[in-house]
Amino acid sequence: MTDAQSPKKSANPAPAAMPAEAGPAKADKVLQVERRDFTQLVPEGRPRVQSMRGFDECYTDIVDYIIRCTHRIWDERDVGLIYTHYTHNCVAYTTLGTMYDRETHIRDTIQRLVEFPDRRGQAIQVIWRGDDVNGFYTSHMTHGLGRHTQFGAWGKPTGRTFCTRTVADCMILENKIYKEWIVRDNMGPLIQIGLDPHVFAQGIAQKKYELGEPVLDVTENRRLLGQYPPESEADLSIAHNDGEREVLGWLHHIYNKRMFGKIHEIYAPNCQWHGPLMRELYGVAAVLQQTMRLVALLPDCSFVPQHICSVESEEGGTKYAVRWLMDGHHLGYGSLGAPTGHHLAVMGVTHFHIRDGRIIDEWVVYDELSMLVQLKLAALHAAA
Repeated sequence: MTDAQSPKKSANPAPAAMPAEAGPAKADKVLQVERRDFTQLVPEGRPRVQSMRGFDECYTDIVDYIIRCTHRIWDERDVGLIYTHYTHNCVAYTTLGTMYDRETHIRDTIQRLVEFPDRRGQAIQVIWRGDDVNGFYTSHMTHGLGRHTQFGAWGKPTGRTFCTRTVADCMILENKIYKEWIVRDNMGPLIQIGLDPHVFAQGIAQKKYELGEPVLDVTENRRLLGQYPPESEADLSIAHNDGEREVLGWLHHIYNKRMFGKIHEIYAPNCQWHGPLMRELYGVAAVLQQTMRLVALLPDCSFVPQHICSVESEEGGTKYAVRWLMDGHHLGYGSLGAPTGHHLAVMGVTHFHIRDGRIIDEWVVYDELSMLVQLKLAALHAAA
């Protein structure tokens, strides 16, 4: 095994087998994140427990892979591992733009590391599916904590701390990520370090405008066909099992049919909701308010799930990851200001923990800053 393939020895090595306090999973099971310390998530001496054809020898399963390589690139600063862990033409979709090649990914990583040198990304959970023949899909949620201490895209350093939530959905084959969706809550840390979101968004929009980025407004988003009501049943073609079909049905019922009362049926009374701007809320009433809050900004929106996967949880029940798009117009009041009528598209990822038929935890990540940038860009085009 080469130095590039082997994990660094800076952390205390973990034992080969999972200790009893880590949970009921055996050493021959794919790792789960929630109840393990970092050294248990990137163990040394652990035998490979999953077929990983084409992957570096140090990776014992797909969860180990996505957590270990992320740590090596971002925390150990081995940015060059991107050359062996991403294809040259990897497409990365982010809330503020799209990267179409590996070199852009490397430049973006270096710039973020320099601007936030003490940032640490802590894995919260990894929900996945697939195999080494057809490819893996991982939905990797992290908390990013750090300080704004260096000059960069965010301007003069403020020295203030921040905490944000990010989900990276990756498609992986033979050690290489070939497609990625990065949903980062950029608005949260921007506010935490004391910057004006409207001024910052205006700057991004101006650059996009000068580069000729267009604004596309397709008035028919297909939630309604002409004067017909929404489809009575959800499109379940992306589901892989009955549980995923049920979740997609719930989401269609709530978001596309606007039957928000369904939330009272499917959430546990003591549920927790973890949302953008690091909001931490409790109870069904809070979930109802936050769900309607987003729809109220885009009252003509359609909700389109793009991918769903699930894993049985060691904590009991099942965890689900849903990547989705909302498409509509800024026709409602809210955190973005008075309605402008401009087109808005929102990319998001939601992780659910469902036990005994009820949602007990929901983590939802989308970026209000990207929505603000879209409105500023549309205004620039309208003024022109």
